[in-house]
Amino acid sequence: MARLRKRSAVVNFKTYKKGTGRSALRLAKKLSKVSKNNVILAVQIADLYRLHKMKVPVFTQHIDPIKYGAFTGHDLGEALRDNGADGVLINHSEDRMLPRDIKETIKIAHRLKLKTIVCIDKPKLAKRVARMKPDIIAIEPPELIGTGISVSKTKPEVVTKTVKAVKSVNKKIDVLCGAGISTKEDVKKAIRLGCKGVLVSSAIVNHREPERLLKSFLRAMK
Repeated sequence: MARLRKRSAVVNFKTYKKGTGRSALRLAKKLSKVSKNNVILAVQIADLYRLHKMKVPVFTQHIDPIKYGAFTGHDLGEALRDNGADGVLINHSEDRMLPRDIKETIKIAHRLKLKTIVCIDKPKLAKRVARMKPDIIAIEPPELIGTGISVSKTKPEVVTKTVKAVKSVNKKIDVLCGAGISTKEDVKKAIRLGCKGVLVSSAIVNHREPERLLKSFLRAMK
């Protein structure tokens, strides 16, 4: 199981205009200049090959629990790996999966040497998912995603309960804090609550100076 070497920011490009196609490449170049060791980019599968030579890890936003065969429209782990993916984002609130599928995709990803970030929306799911042995678990209450109101400030108990639950199962699994992270104060709070980093999206992707904001987030982690 691979842990984050350092406190890190995972930037989810989602399908924002600034995170799509040629714009995604421009954004990735800007963010990769900020740090090579503390940044992970989660991009659309269509943009994976375009961005796979970045000097920072590039994850895809989805993977399906399938093998080679007749699965039109699905995302095969081997294809993701061969197109340059370093890891995969699993079970984001905008792309929910059944528990059995989460478990199977983690197994597939690890067989292919892809790192895994599994998103959960409630602390009560932390132990169950931790037993599936992902590399990283991200806690993201969906009602706060994209609001600019961070979970680390408004619901710190959600974060601490998740960290405690995950570590009670496996201390090697890192925990990220997501949902509404938009300022360096949000990041500082997440670190104080026991997280190894943050999962962030619109605050950086849609910012006028995304690299400057990302730099302030990384400084806040120290």
